[in-house]
Amino acid sequence: MSRSGRRSVVRTAVGLWLMLAGAWMGAGVSTAQPFPVPPPSAAPDAIFPVADPDPFYIQPVDIADHAPGEVLKIRQLPPSYYFPGSAVWELLFRTTDSQGRPIAANTTYVLPPNHVPDGPLVSYQHIINSLGNKCKIVTELYTTDPLHQIREAAGLNIALARGWAVALPDHLGPRMAYGAAKLGGQITLDGIRAVQRVPELQVTNSKVGLGGYSGGGMATAWAAALAPSYAPELDIVGAAAGGTPMNLVKMAEALGANPHPAFGLAMAAALGLEREYPDRIDVTGQLNDQGHLMKQMIGNGCTNEIMLFGLGRSASQMTDNKNFMDDPEAWKVMEENSLELYPGVPTTPIFEWHSPTDALIPVDSIDTTVRRYCDAGTPVQTLLTPTPDHLSAAALGLPQGLDWMDARFRGDPAPSTC
Repeated sequence: MSRSGRRSVVRTAVGLWLMLAGAWMGAGVSTAQPFPVPPPSAAPDAIFPVADPDPFYIQPVDIADHAPGEVLKIRQLPPSYYFPGSAVWELLFRTTDSQGRPIAANTTYVLPPNHVPDGPLVSYQHIINSLGNKCKIVTELYTTDPLHQIREAAGLNIALARGWAVALPDHLGPRMAYGAAKLGGQITLDGIRAVQRVPELQVTNSKVGLGGYSGGGMATAWAAALAPSYAPELDIVGAAAGGTPMNLVKMAEALGANPHPAFGLAMAAALGLEREYPDRIDVTGQLNDQGHLMKQMIGNGCTNEIMLFGLGRSASQMTDNKNFMDDPEAWKVMEENSLELYPGVPTTPIFEWHSPTDALIPVDSIDTTVRRYCDAGTPVQTLLTPTPDHLSAAALGLPQGLDWMDARFRGDPAPSTC
């Protein structure tokens, strides 16, 4: 791709990100509106999550007989208009849930026409932030619904134009367990193992880069931290993670019982953690009528629905239990999914970016985690974006993150701002 072409793609990516950021953050009112009438799918006996109707995703009964990262099923998909000229595959593979049990997860694999065998492979963890199977990456790649389209496609096309193969794992797993951050890291690593085990995908011996922002940054950062113990054989040359929520405990404490424009995401995370830890967390049992209605409305929803229905609401409206936050086991689960509290340290270089005035995530947790990585000898390059909010920072860090990753694939020494 020419230099002018790359600039055009970058401008497109930045424009899309800023448009998204403005739409989300511009909705930041603190007064809740009356609940709209729930859609027909929000019946009182709704199943959460509703199973994907595609039999491809059915977990085999002998899942425990397979090793982590082993490919269970693979199929080539039709061309996607998001990625012109690239071939697309879907893989179902064996991974591990938060309790160490075998489960099946999926990843979408995109191979550009200019990729060379064993050329760079990027696992990009998309901002899924959802609770419904209709929100899977592969589903959104082929939908015509403007509310459920891939928001990061422009940036991914920059990677594909460089000849990099791209894996897009559905890092929330088969339960769509939004909030289960450690799970996302494990799925990411096993998804890389899976695509590297299929010779036709041409990445068997590829160097690997990790990337993601916000919820995707959380899965990315966890994958980097878990890799030395969970998947030490992977040749991960760098991880670029931006706007990463490093501490769920602090986020829950900051939210408390107060109304918030992004409350929908907070409740979605609580419901996602309940799915992943049903023996340790009970959200549903504490809900009042309004809380149950909210669950019906977002329990199979994607990001935009979750944000809309939760706009300006609060946890205190969802339950009559005034002591709903006094649950030691729930706090332990959040601690276990908080990277700031995880003692492991990545052995691969890190590129980290965020807004220093980000109001959605605890910035001090990023600083503490980065400092710990630096003290352990991990090269970390931090970029503080000149923007006041969470989502617009994504666009401003993306071009530098891609250039940083390109240098890691070339084998250049990793810079550090430690």
